[in-house]
Amino acid sequence: MFSSVAHLARANPFQAPHLQLLLQPEADASPAGPPGAPSRLRPRSLAAAAVEEYSCEYGSMKFYALCGVGGVLSCGLTHTAVVPLDLVKCRMQVDPQKYKGIFNGFSITLREDGVRGLARGWAPTFIGYSMQGLCKFGFYEAFKVLYSNILGEENSYLWRTSLYLAASASAEFFADIALAPMEAAKVRIQTQPGYANTLREAAPKMFKEEGLFAFYKGVAPLWMRQIPYTMMKFACFERTVEALYKYVVPKPRSECSKGEQLVVTFVAGYIAGVFCAIVSHPADSVVSVLNKEKGSSASQVLQRLGFRGVWKGLFARIIMIGTLTALQWFIYDSVKVYFRLPRPPPPEMPESLKKKLGLK
Repeated sequence: MFSSVAHLARANPFQAPHLQLLLQPEADASPAGPPGAPSRLRPRSLAAAAVEEYSCEYGSMKFYALCGVGGVLSCGLTHTAVVPLDLVKCRMQVDPQKYKGIFNGFSITLREDGVRGLARGWAPTFIGYSMQGLCKFGFYEAFKVLYSNILGEENSYLWRTSLYLAASASAEFFADIALAPMEAAKVRIQTQPGYANTLREAAPKMFKEEGLFAFYKGVAPLWMRQIPYTMMKFACFERTVEALYKYVVPKPRSECSKGEQLVVTFVAGYIAGVFCAIVSHPADSVVSVLNKEKGSSASQVLQRLGFRGVWKGLFARIIMIGTLTALQWFIYDSVKVYFRLPRPPPPEMPESLKKKLGLK
């Protein structure tokens, strides 16, 4: 997948508009301004500057690999950090009679299991969501370039929201296959007291009871939960960043420092996270119950929970996912800054489209 789109990205004007000048011939360069005015770099100088500024070319194999590293860190670290909140949320979903609210859930867990009990399931959480992050962010960048080249420059701009939705959905399909085994083990550890305390105990026991099916029976509900979540996460983030720079930030992105750009990233990530939590919560409730019970199907669990049941724990999930999503985007963008990866600005309308629409 990465190799099939790497060469296409090098000439992708939608995703890397700031690199277009590198492709222009020498004769197209604008003349220098009057004496004393800052002169515009000629293409050869731009190319040299780009080599110095970026550690790799946009859309190269190295670019996708380092984006995957950013995904590992952003998803693995953040999900592990909120394991206590996730544990209480899962218990509220599978046993609402006992765990009636988020604070009540923490109180009961601390009383029965102690402080260490709040960390149950940290190992499968870290491993599972690191693998998911690798696929989610790495494949998103790849699919975004692939679909953009299929659509062409003008359609990529006009249909950019659909492009974000399609690229993120495609990436999450594979990411959930990587996540499913560890998610199943995590839920068993967190919601079935006495079943297992560690991943090393839970995994062999699950395999002995149900075989490989135990690890992948929740993949379809995961798709139901994570694909809408990820589509909202990426599309809402991309468009929110675009809107913040257009209507809120008092200066162009090119004039903002990297620190200021990361603040915009965090704010846009939190806004996207709130919508993500709401969209994906019903399926999250089904996944939690399904991975706890043996022999149940997603449709049976959904029917038993009912409309009100699938919304249990929503407040906790909004807090968790809002914070998670903001931190994930912040970490991911910080990794790009650290490794000096290309970070294209929000897309602008192509000149050819402006001419067709009669815009200046």
